[in-house]
Amino acid sequence: MVRFSGVFLHGISGALCSWEGARVDQVRTVVVDDSLLIRQGIVRLLDFDPGVAVVGEFDSPGQTLAAIDELEPDVVLTDIRMPPTHTDEGVVLANTLRERHPRLGVLVLSQHLTPEYAIGLLGHGSESRGYLLKDRLYDLEALSGALRTVAAGGCQIDPLVVEALTGGSRASALDVLTPREREILADIAGGANNQAIADRRVLTRRAVEKHASAIFQKLGLTEDGDANRRVRAVLIYLAEDAG
Repeated sequence: MVRFSGVFLHGISGALCSWEGARVDQVRTVVVDDSLLIRQGIVRLLDFDPGVAVVGEFDSPGQTLAAIDELEPDVVLTDIRMPPTHTDEGVVLANTLRERHPRLGVLVLSQHLTPEYAIGLLGHGSESRGYLLKDRLYDLEALSGALRTVAAGGCQIDPLVVEALTGGSRASALDVLTPREREILADIAGGANNQAIADRRVLTRRAVEKHASAIFQKLGLTEDGDANRRVRAVLIYLAEDAG
């Protein structure tokens, strides 16, 4: 897994199950999936880890948002495709939570190896975000480890997603970056925009733009749009951090 320390009750509206007595050292987790079978399977799997406490489960993002303040979870574990559109509801939920609860972790589970989903998830920063394929659900250690990483403010991305996003780029590609470029790439990985990086590094915005352009050029990320290039560059950076 790539790690960088620094998303059941189908058809029943408003359904919520809560568990009392969670230990303070447990990762308080909310599970969101419109499939009853998948949601119950995840909850039962996590029951085997005493370091994780499922404090709520929902079948829609709307229910989840309404209960966050009351439940005070550390991580929201959510599917990507849910009603009403069955497209990117989990990513939208993650981005909404980024605005309303910046420190809350979101781990997205998906059966789809779709780069656009990861780009949407990490487009506003990689802190406290994770993306795992549902094939990993057989591995409790991997799932629990991802929850802990995200809860601690880190980022954990399925290696197959990294491969799809970077086109197989290796972390050694970062060796061609200057120390300043690596600093700026770290800021990009933290979700900072060019102006914020300029303020932090005491540079002009134009200078930051030039550095970013050089980073993309050196990493071979010249064909995509800016948002796509930024996310792909972040994934390469995270891969090296994990190594």
